[in-house]
Amino acid sequence: MSETIEWSRPQGFGGVLLRAGDAAYDEARTVFNGMIDKRPAMIAQCESAADVQAAVRYGVGQGLEVAVRGGGHGVAGTAVTEGGLVVDLRRMNSVQVDPFARIARVGGGATWGDVDRACQKYLLATTGGRASTTGVAGLTLGGGSGWLERKFGLACDALISVELVTADGRLLIADETKNAELFWALHGGGGNFGVATSLTFHLKQLPTTTLGLLMWPASMGPDVLRAYRDLIEQGAPDELGGGVIYLTGPPEEFVPTHLHGELIVGAAAIYAGSEAETREVFAPLFALAPQAEMVAEMPYADIQSALDDPPGFRNYWSAEHLSAFPDAAVTAFADRAQDMVSPSPSQQAIVPWGGAVRRGAEKWPQPHRQAAWVVHPFGLWSDPADDTRGIRWARDVCSDLQEWSTGYVYLNFIGNEGQNRVIAGFGQENYDRLSRVKCEYDPENVFHLNQNIEPGWPR
Repeated sequence: MSETIEWSRPQGFGGVLLRAGDAAYDEARTVFNGMIDKRPAMIAQCESAADVQAAVRYGVGQGLEVAVRGGGHGVAGTAVTEGGLVVDLRRMNSVQVDPFARIARVGGGATWGDVDRACQKYLLATTGGRASTTGVAGLTLGGGSGWLERKFGLACDALISVELVTADGRLLIADETKNAELFWALHGGGGNFGVATSLTFHLKQLPTTTLGLLMWPASMGPDVLRAYRDLIEQGAPDELGGGVIYLTGPPEEFVPTHLHGELIVGAAAIYAGSEAETREVFAPLFALAPQAEMVAEMPYADIQSALDDPPGFRNYWSAEHLSAFPDAAVTAFADRAQDMVSPSPSQQAIVPWGGAVRRGAEKWPQPHRQAAWVVHPFGLWSDPADDTRGIRWARDVCSDLQEWSTGYVYLNFIGNEGQNRVIAGFGQENYDRLSRVKCEYDPENVFHLNQNIEPGWPR
């Protein structure tokens, strides 16, 4: 299609257009996942909602496949298209904070680092991802799991409104009173309904946060997992976020050299409170005599950027949601960690849900929020020869735990795993309702490069 088009500037577009051969083209088409190598016909770097409208109208009018790129990772490869049009929002990364109303208005191309830094000066926050480089729009529209979720809920729970460009180029506001059914759908339905040019959030006070990292040799994994499980299940406060993670020992000063480059197990505490409170709550983990320890109060924005993963690695992610984590599941999880690609930035994580995540389960189209635990194999490696092994490991982590699975899944944690997994993100009843919303706002499925909800006629 692109070879037959006489390219012209979209009418009303005031941003930057890039095509193959332009100096900035290769950098602009590169995404976080090194497995993805697509060459779009045009990249429209938008600077306003009007630019987005012009780009979408142009792409639809030319019959181009349209990809939407927010500020974040695009790990599944859907933020870029082969031979089509990329609507790139990264220049739209402004954050406006009203500290008195405790509201933040965030551009559709912003990252959580942009939000966290803007809010930090007022000691305000909302649940973001688990890295500062995560995109605000993609994470939030997909639900929004992050370190503060047990205390504040998922990112989407804080949404006040979304400004959205639809497939026909309209600019809409969706909130509890305007386009309310669309607003419901945007709490987990992802980018299926349009391009989010700005999002407005409620903020919460967060005066003190503490980061705690404890590490042991991998052989201690089962003991660490059981201790952490028991801590959560015996009533750990909602202020405690974190999890247990198998990873390659990092070359940090607080990590002894004999753990550097080795498969280790870590327990992370991201706590909405003081260091003293963190140490008291995390006492069962300290009792296991960690060989590496780092616990310190620090600004939430610094915690969010402390665990950022580098771009350019080959990525494969998956997830499984568990209703329980008994000893047999602990053993299966610990045993499978031996197959993780290591040394590499790969991680095999389990994080607790409950708290505010579960309390918001009935309002939005996300039945997975009832899960007690989320298992997340998070694969990153550099050598293409490791692709088969790394992908098999991630899939095996999930299949090993099927016996305890809820059957549902948080779609931001997975790549393309088929339409049945998309339906499992919502449950059939919610999927059918979302499909009707899709039909109203994007009947031709223009925005299909995502965890796709197919348009369905009302019934």
